[in-house]
Amino acid sequence: MSHKLSPIINPEELFQLQDSADVILIDARVGINAEENYTNEHLKGARYVDLNRDLATVEEDPANGGRHPLPSLEKFSEVLSKLGISPKSHVIIYDDKNGSNSASRFWWMLRAIGHEKVQVLNGGLQAAIKTGFPTSLEIEHFDATEYKVSEWKLAVADIEEVEKARNSNQNIVIDVRDKNRFDGLTEPLDLIAGHIPGAINVPFSENLNEEGFYKSAEELNKKYNTLLGSTKPENVIVHCGSGVTACHTLLAMDYAGIEIPKLYVGSWSEWSRNDREMFTKETE
Repeated sequence: MSHKLSPIINPEELFQLQDSADVILIDARVGINAEENYTNEHLKGARYVDLNRDLATVEEDPANGGRHPLPSLEKFSEVLSKLGISPKSHVIIYDDKNGSNSASRFWWMLRAIGHEKVQVLNGGLQAAIKTGFPTSLEIEHFDATEYKVSEWKLAVADIEEVEKARNSNQNIVIDVRDKNRFDGLTEPLDLIAGHIPGAINVPFSENLNEEGFYKSAEELNKKYNTLLGSTKPENVIVHCGSGVTACHTLLAMDYAGIEIPKLYVGSWSEWSRNDREMFTKETE
């Protein structure tokens, strides 16, 4: 019987794997200067992936799929091939935000095409450096591969399914953004502050302990099983602002031994631009 690989790898475990030819290390930091920061310093051997360029097909109008719609399967196949990733590769991904940026999104996308050997680095870049993992500013050289993908195997929900689910007592819609954004007190990225009526707020930050590492699988299992109750994972939809940070909670659930629920990729960035019912401070 095959042993399921944990979706999370601790920095001490990564340190032991630093010379493994089977491991492909991916730097998935985001931000205006992310690629420059990667060039200036990254974990030795790491290859860079860009959220907007590689992990999404950004539309001119976020009303069509949100700020970070999934790329086509053909484009994602090209990205994986360009990165030198093959179906047999052991991929380990890190960012500098405890997995809440592109690291968990890339993890979800790989899992969604059926790639099982993929993990996110617990604690991210800083934790790896603290363990003594070497860094580099050299350009990484590697060979391209061919990685053909045919379908997204993990479930996603579109805006119409969310509309139905939010009004059903058979479904749970989870918003993982921080409470101030959910409550409509602030909105740094989208046009309107608020949330989808009927959704519940479970901030992704609650997946982490005070040191910024994922809580234990046992703690997360208890948390999410209590939250979900008798609701089946296929009736649970998880979202955030644009379908990126939501993957942090999907990873936490997988780590906890819970079947991965549906991802609403468009999230609040799509919902709030489509004349749907919204909770805002004005409608409170």
